[in-house]
Amino acid sequence: MKKFSLFGALLLSACVTINIYFPAAAAEKAADEIIKDIQNVAPAKPEPKSSLDADHAELYRWIDMAIGTFIANAEAAEADLSIDSAEIRQLRASMEKRFAALQPNYAAGYIGIKSDGFLTVREGANVPLKERNQVTKLVAAENKDRQTLYQAIANANGHPEWLAQIKSTFAARWISNAQAGWWVQSSNGSWKQK
Repeated sequence: MKKFSLFGALLLSACVTINIYFPAAAAEKAADEIIKDIQNVAPAKPEPKSSLDADHAELYRWIDMAIGTFIANAEAAEADLSIDSAEIRQLRASMEKRFAALQPNYAAGYIGIKSDGFLTVREGANVPLKERNQVTKLVAAENKDRQTLYQAIANANGHPEWLAQIKSTFAARWISNAQAGWWVQSSNGSWKQK
């Protein structure tokens, strides 16, 4: 009987695995931060805090501490996704600098954001001939940096296997953060102007 119990315990211990889940909400937040930085979009201003007089503020702090002492905090810590490494900072700076040249092409409808989050030259025939080569190079450089950025984020978080999920998250956020007048592709392949 002891052999069976020992065998059972070994079998059960061999089945224990630790799952590391992709932090989707943190990835969306990180993607929005990066995209807004690249596009030089000012962050939303924080709501003004209500003013409590010092006596009430101190009373609320004491009540909060007392409650915290007796009631365990049931809220799990929010997952975080690191977006700060030398490579990520360099890519962000490169993309931010390039955005000034891309912006008029977005506005003119020459380029659009595909459903996978990468750029494409949509209206190549409408791009003035002398600018076509430059627009194509800008799109290629941007797409290369986007792919490298996604891998750099996965690597910075110690999970290179997250690449596809990071790429998918960014794809949705690029489209969501597209400015009015830009062209975006839906998942069925059709184009629409935001």
